[in-house]
Amino acid sequence: MEPMIQVRELVRDYKITRKREGVTGGLIDLVRPRKEILRAVDKVSFDIEPGELVGYIGANGAGKSTTIKMLTGILTPTSGEVLVGGLIPWKNRLQYTRNIGAVFGQRTQLWWDLAVVESFLLLKKIYEVDDATYQKQMGIFNELLAIGDFLHQPVRKLSLGQRMRCDLAAALLHQPRVLFLDEPTIGLDVVAKDNVRRFLKDIRENQGVTIILTTHDLGDIEQLCKRIIIIDQGVVHFDGLLADLRRRTGHRVRLTVELREKHSSVDLAKVTEGMPVAWEEGDGLLHTAEFNRSEASGAEVIKRLVNACKVSDLNLAEPPIEEVVAQIYREGGSSNQ
Repeated sequence: MEPMIQVRELVRDYKITRKREGVTGGLIDLVRPRKEILRAVDKVSFDIEPGELVGYIGANGAGKSTTIKMLTGILTPTSGEVLVGGLIPWKNRLQYTRNIGAVFGQRTQLWWDLAVVESFLLLKKIYEVDDATYQKQMGIFNELLAIGDFLHQPVRKLSLGQRMRCDLAAALLHQPRVLFLDEPTIGLDVVAKDNVRRFLKDIRENQGVTIILTTHDLGDIEQLCKRIIIIDQGVVHFDGLLADLRRRTGHRVRLTVELREKHSSVDLAKVTEGMPVAWEEGDGLLHTAEFNRSEASGAEVIKRLVNACKVSDLNLAEPPIEEVVAQIYREGGSSNQ
């Protein structure tokens, strides 16, 4: 089976003007402006299979939004190749837009002063969606996103969470094969985020929609994506499974222990003496330690603690995904490592 999305050596350059300092510099810029090339995306390559949900993440200015704009056909690349469902986004625009959906964070595709349902009916006509498909899709959206209660409200009166649910429905009304999401949960509260995440899981599993998700909320990544691509300064530094990313950054774990009787971190260090376990200063009853499971057995650490102290509770956890991704940024590296 051919990949749904094929990206090869994708490059996007911008011409920028570097301003000189001072009045004299400003006068020189009027006559002889100083032009430079800024490379936002640098030879990015990857494949995404049909029905796959991939997290595409990076810091601000890393190049992820520029990549998405090229994949949706908004931008034309400086060089490189992109095929999405066998189509070149910036060349086959009319046919291509019928096969994709897109949601760009704070920017709505709904008409601001119209009732939500009027926007949906307009999109129905634009995409030539037949009545049966429209009713079927609206039923799915109402069941999974609960949009029925505010279909007749103007878009401008919706909360951010309500509008995001409607934007997701609008992007999928014409049953696209591919969905591009750029910060779909930005600014949403916990309940609204959960609604969006459950919906995305469902359409991927039941409708086979291929999804690329860019987000700064790594909770989205942990709950939705098995595979992630990390881009920094326009270059892909990691492309693989989230589990492999954790293994690449080591087997470091964090142990939290709650005691019934007070002990100092020095006391606990003596309990685990001879093992590379780093204890943080605790409050006497609650302590935290970090160690690498390839160097120290978690079971042995816990066994020593239970035998030496009166333990009320224990928790052994991997570091937050934010820490793992931050380590990738610090280390850099090459694609697919």
